[in-house]
Amino acid sequence: MNVLITGGSSGLGAATVDAVLAEGGTPLVVDRAAPPFDVPYALADLADTPSAESAVRELAEQAGGLDAVFTAAGIDSPGALDTVPAKEWERVVQVNLLGTAAVVRAALPYLERRGGTVVTCGSTLGLRSVSDATAYCASKAGVAAFTRALAAETAGRVGVTLLVPGGMDTAFFDGRDEQYKPPPDAKLNRPEHVAASVLHALRTPPGCEVRELVVCHSEEGSWP
Repeated sequence: MNVLITGGSSGLGAATVDAVLAEGGTPLVVDRAAPPFDVPYALADLADTPSAESAVRELAEQAGGLDAVFTAAGIDSPGALDTVPAKEWERVVQVNLLGTAAVVRAALPYLERRGGTVVTCGSTLGLRSVSDATAYCASKAGVAAFTRALAAETAGRVGVTLLVPGGMDTAFFDGRDEQYKPPPDAKLNRPEHVAASVLHALRTPPGCEVRELVVCHSEEGSWP
């Protein structure tokens, strides 16, 4: 099983690479940095649509096709709307939403040939909005709407799952001001546990799909 994973060099993406390898599959990584694994990869900035699409096609051709895509890559720039520089705000939307669309668009022809599966990565903050996260909430809400429309558009040809993870214990929060970091007692999921749910979505029999999957710690603060 050839699984293309964006953001596969760290965090949830890297955990999913591990999970695919453990299943005997072949992960194909698209990221801005080389992955810490001996797997095929292509460097690309998902804010650059032509670069993202080219990376997908390069890896798909190199691997002889795609069985699945997981769009794990995501960024944030927290802060009040009038304090986050416009370019930073827009980049969050470009990477999280437009980058997701670019990758899926380029992958669709390969997935349709094999009846493959798309798993997009939303967020609990795409369903419940909070202060100082306008770009992130807007982008992840967009991913949810995009994925639901994609499922309707490709029904019977490509499987589509929206993964909605809660907070995870990854480097995603590194480099933030302290006020935007989870408190020391925050309940966060391990990324490998969330990655297992991605593999679950990919294992469903033909014609049976997990349309939406919320995976969060039992004491997740942003759910419901």
